[in-house]
Amino acid sequence: MFCFLVFTQILEAQEEWAGPAFRDTRIVNGHSVETSAKGELKFVISHRFGSIKGGLEEFYGLDQATIRLGLDYGVWDRLTVGIGRSSNEKTLDGYAKWKVLEQTEEGDMPLSVTLFSSVAMRTLDLDVAEREYPFSSKFFYTYQLLLARKFSERFSLQLMPTLVHRNLVESREVSNDVLAFGAASRFQLTKMISWQVEYYYILPDQLLSVYQNSLSLGFDIETKSHVFQLHVSNSQGMIEKFFIGETRGDWLDGDIFFGFNISRNFQLGGRKYR
Repeated sequence: MFCFLVFTQILEAQEEWAGPAFRDTRIVNGHSVETSAKGELKFVISHRFGSIKGGLEEFYGLDQATIRLGLDYGVWDRLTVGIGRSSNEKTLDGYAKWKVLEQTEEGDMPLSVTLFSSVAMRTLDLDVAEREYPFSSKFFYTYQLLLARKFSERFSLQLMPTLVHRNLVESREVSNDVLAFGAASRFQLTKMISWQVEYYYILPDQLLSVYQNSLSLGFDIETKSHVFQLHVSNSQGMIEKFFIGETRGDWLDGDIFFGFNISRNFQLGGRKYR
């Protein structure tokens, strides 16, 4: 580990980085390869309305909503940690991201590579009266390898091999482990606005037939200290346990959820005052 850190510092002194592949640390639901700057605190509000399939009676989903409030902090430029709380199943979550490699302009390093790991705990009581479940049944874990390449100033692509482990599942017919393969892209439309696509393919025979692959489309609107993300998705959950393992919406049936993310950055460390 020590040798690797020294080696990356030498590279930083000699190479010019290609710049961020994505404008924010999140794409739509999932994380991008990017990390927060050292000493930067990011406050993230994520909101998902109900399905537009509810029509005018449910005001096209606006009457039903879930929310996640989160805090991310840049321990170093390449290491970010975060915590959050979702109203969906009253879930607490925490994560860590480490960007181990960063793409260079010269092409010596063609990709940016980030390791991501998270843990989530359902605080809502399990609605099962037949038996007692151990406390560990409330936990879920996610592991991701994020691989991104910035092909130009306008276009970036990211691949996301993913493992979600669930300590408790619905039945013995499904696995505790869910293997998925995600892909996402960014296309810069203007200086401030970009277009994102995010998709997670679940490998066969892992989930019940009621669950779908997650597909999300959205826009990023970037300002000096805010990023507004507006999107539509067949997933209502905002952490990996929900949008990878428990997506029920079907695009073909019009079961689509509108949502947004708003992030505000605060520089707590690394700033010099005179």
